[in-house]
Amino acid sequence: MADRITGLTYGDFLSLAPVWNSRSELITGSICGIKVEEIADPMTKRMRQLDKLIDELAKGKPMDVVLR
Repeated sequence: MADRITGLTYGDFLSLAPVWNSRSELITGSICGIKVEEIADPMTKRMRQLDKLIDELAKGKPMDVVLR
């Protein structure tokens, strides 16, 4: 598995994901001053959605609250 990951970019990781959670459109709020729900580019939006989830978990919010 490690051989498949070596050299993989963040964009590659997201684009190679077999399925994107359909509930990801429910992720709202700002990350780096940009509203996630207003991002037009699909790849950038996925990156910011993941950033938002990680940010909320890092703040100590429990997973059931993060996945509201």
